[in-house]
Amino acid sequence: MADLAFTGATAVLPDRLLNDAIVVFRDDVIRYVGTSKSHIPESASIVSLPGGFLTPGFIDIHIHGGGGADVMDGTLEASHKVARSHLRHGTTTIFPTTSTATTDQLEAMLRLCIEARDDWNIDKGARVSGVHLYGPYFAAEKAGCHDKNQCRAPAREEYLRYFEQGIISIATCAAELPGAITFYDDASKHASLLTCGHSNSSWSEMAAAFEQGMRHVDHFWCAMSNVSSLRGRLGTPMQGSMLEYVLANEEMSTEVIADGMHLSAELLWFAWKMKGAKRLCLVTDCNRALDMPPGKYRFGPQSDGAWFHSDGKVGRVGDSLASAVTGMDHMVRTMHQIAKVPLVDTIRMATLTPAERTKSDDKLGSLAEGKQADLVVWNDDLQVQQVYINGQQAV
Repeated sequence: MADLAFTGATAVLPDRLLNDAIVVFRDDVIRYVGTSKSHIPESASIVSLPGGFLTPGFIDIHIHGGGGADVMDGTLEASHKVARSHLRHGTTTIFPTTSTATTDQLEAMLRLCIEARDDWNIDKGARVSGVHLYGPYFAAEKAGCHDKNQCRAPAREEYLRYFEQGIISIATCAAELPGAITFYDDASKHASLLTCGHSNSSWSEMAAAFEQGMRHVDHFWCAMSNVSSLRGRLGTPMQGSMLEYVLANEEMSTEVIADGMHLSAELLWFAWKMKGAKRLCLVTDCNRALDMPPGKYRFGPQSDGAWFHSDGKVGRVGDSLASAVTGMDHMVRTMHQIAKVPLVDTIRMATLTPAERTKSDDKLGSLAEGKQADLVVWNDDLQVQQVYINGQQAV
């Protein structure tokens, strides 16, 4: 592959903006990031980007669907539809995320993700890095739009079969469920990020999970415990919740859905202010309604997933929110332009921070020499113009 050099844009690095940047890559690897024209090979094709921004490709660790498909649909084509849809929004690496489902449906999803990972090419969309085992180990009262009938406590014989597939990178379990501590202990041998989500767990239950390696909480403020919900479960004296535990523990990370519908601007700003860009990820938690018209859709498997309605801005089941319907580029604009989080930190939360949490930052997550040439080109209003993955233009 010939050398390709981007010039004139403002490159967004993990710690600063680099004006009039030069980024050179060859053979799907970044070879130079700086401002010296002497590093542009004579044979390089030059892409001039005056006035725009250049960022790494996004990494989404919590993603269910897009383009009319869900990763739980049970077909390879559905997986490709999801990946192609998110690539258009600047996401180059995805961790397909399970919903509550039967054992057969979960095993089928894992097999298809392995096939999608191993047989990837640029025409198939964003790259599958691993799977986020999310459902089914949820507290039923915190199931949200997931099928409550499929919520269950972790059974070792069941989940070990999932881990043996070798593709699970992120593993979620509600910390208060029977068997959760054993689950975290087993999961720590297979997954790089252990999380608690869809949970009504107390401070002490979070602390016990932390001792077994749990370090992350899914979609902050959404389907998680608070002091009031714990009073209903545990009575008095009132107990500390997931919220207090995450804010108090510097090692804990979390994530926000910055679609402007799940959380207000001040909550997005507050999450960033409390946790910082190194411990806060942007995620889409997106469902199949991304890039689709408003209407009625299934969350999870097309065959029997729960119905929700998309109004083009967010998914809903009655008065309750039911996952996002917008891509990562929208999350970035909301976080930066509406919540007023600095662009450097906003981009980090969609790139390097999730890469670090999933231990893939040796290759992904920043514009740096030796890293994979996954890049997004933006105009000055933060609209995606081009997307490169493995050094090839995909959008």
